[in-house]
Amino acid sequence: MTNWTLAARAHKMNPSVIREILKVTEKPGIISFAGGLPSPKTFPVDAMLEATQRVLTQDGRSALQYAASEGYGPLRDWVAHDLKKQGMDVHADQVLITTGSQQGLDLVAKILIDAGSRILVETPTYLGALQAFTPMEPDVVSVDSDDSGVLADDLRAKAGQGSTRARFIYLLPNFQNPTGRTMTEARRAAVAAAALKTGVPVIEDNPYGDLWFDTAPPPSLSSRNPEGSVYLGSFSKILAPGLRLGYLVAPPALYPKLLQAKQAADLHTPSFNQRLVAEVLKDGFIERHVPTIRALYKQQCEAMLAALDREMAGLDFQFNRPAGGMFLWARLPEGVDAVGLLPKAVDRGVAFVPGAAFYADHGDPRTLRLSFVTASVDQINTGVAALAQAIRDYRT
Repeated sequence: MTNWTLAARAHKMNPSVIREILKVTEKPGIISFAGGLPSPKTFPVDAMLEATQRVLTQDGRSALQYAASEGYGPLRDWVAHDLKKQGMDVHADQVLITTGSQQGLDLVAKILIDAGSRILVETPTYLGALQAFTPMEPDVVSVDSDDSGVLADDLRAKAGQGSTRARFIYLLPNFQNPTGRTMTEARRAAVAAAALKTGVPVIEDNPYGDLWFDTAPPPSLSSRNPEGSVYLGSFSKILAPGLRLGYLVAPPALYPKLLQAKQAADLHTPSFNQRLVAEVLKDGFIERHVPTIRALYKQQCEAMLAALDREMAGLDFQFNRPAGGMFLWARLPEGVDAVGLLPKAVDRGVAFVPGAAFYADHGDPRTLRLSFVTASVDQINTGVAALAQAIRDYRT
């Protein structure tokens, strides 16, 4: 009989709370506000089909072969050019194509975190980032945050000094997961200045930045201190998540080590997927395609906000009003616990994600995340009404 001895880090790995909840939503008839999934209505199937034919016809053998770890050259060029709209001036040599932006978080963790080293995160923060960072055994410190993002004064207070200085602060400035909030221009300036003064690098994660409804968000944090930032992006929200295609942009001093970590992880991101996306993106496709996603998500967000205004009246149910992205953040009435509420909500045919899992520490048990992008307007109306009734059931 074989005895497996697990590494200490393996014991620190935890299942995704969200993915466990998603199993519940597979029950017939459940209206799910739980997943972080883009709407499949936005997937450009026809464009992908045509691009697949061209890639395989024009250079199929190369597309199916091993490739450079850095990524496909034309796709790296496209990323570098596209980031100009974020106020960034980067060279394609700084772009590393990753197997989803989640891999970018894993690579950052591997090369920047030692056991016991301090890292800073927002309050709350992206659960997937905590999953990527935790096996490296850091000391994760939550920085106080409000509706405009992380507080610069608290960043300075928690940055540390010398050997205890934080290795980085991880931030999602645009339509943050889980809260949907966006960091204002004034806050970005203050946070960038605080990070520069304290010597704390910024890991900027921006999977949702193109999904604005009416106004594009301010320029990136990375544009304000390029040598002190790593920028993460994704094609999952603007094309299709099943491609597992993302990228990171790093300063020259850091890039070689990230590349080495990438080589050790998977040699390279699938070359066929990279060539397929590069082919789709030719001739300005993304400028035509993304506005259709924005219009759909804006309609669904407005429907959820209207339903919440109507159904939650008198329940002391607090929620924000995001200007883009896929999520909104809510807080339940006094005495109502989101984890305890979930089974009652599922019994009434609706699911959500309890918010406590998104905190590095001291999670707020009354918070929850609602996604509005995969449900129809009718489903949103029905689901929000069911959630309101579940809250009433819980209180009685």
